[in-house]
Amino acid sequence: AEESTQSTGYKMTIFAPDAVVAKSRFWYFLRQLKKVRKVNGEILRLTERSNTSPTKIKNFGIWVRYDSRSGTHNMYREYRDVSRTGAVTQCYRDMAARHRARAHSIQIISRTGAVTQCYRDMAARHRARAHSIQIMKIEVVKAADTRRPLTKQMHDNNLSFPLPHRVLKYNKKSLFIGNRPSTMQ
Repeated sequence: AEESTQSTGYKMTIFAPDAVVAKSRFWYFLRQLKKVRKVNGEILRLTERSNTSPTKIKNFGIWVRYDSRSGTHNMYREYRDVSRTGAVTQCYRDMAARHRARAHSIQIISRTGAVTQCYRDMAARHRARAHSIQIMKIEVVKAADTRRPLTKQMHDNNLSFPLPHRVLKYNKKSLFIGNRPSTMQ
């Protein structure tokens, strides 16, 4: 009887500060999900994904599930950023600050249903209890479809940010002068 020698490949998206942490988190989550140890497998490819349009700000909708001391909560959050990783980082920091949720063991389940894992943002770990965050879906949201007022207020085309307190870096007058400089114009 012939035995099949085809091995199964697993693909994950890891949000990590460097390649060493990404590999470590890959084996950690693979051991939890599929009971595959590091000695029984190998990493075939490690690529850093770059942003396709790094100068264009996009609205990201993130569906989050996290465990608190009182139970499991589902929520939808919106963030404006130039990249998906930037929006995820904002989400982890926001969850750590507002809900004391821990970014220790995070699962991301994308819109296609593929299970990916995420490990990011060391700052969130220092102030939180032993909770877990699951990010269910991350997708770009059109400006007309955004829900949150903090995101909607940024969609005005005539939006301007005044600079009320401008300080001149170099003034051609003498260093020792009797009048205070005016910073309001």
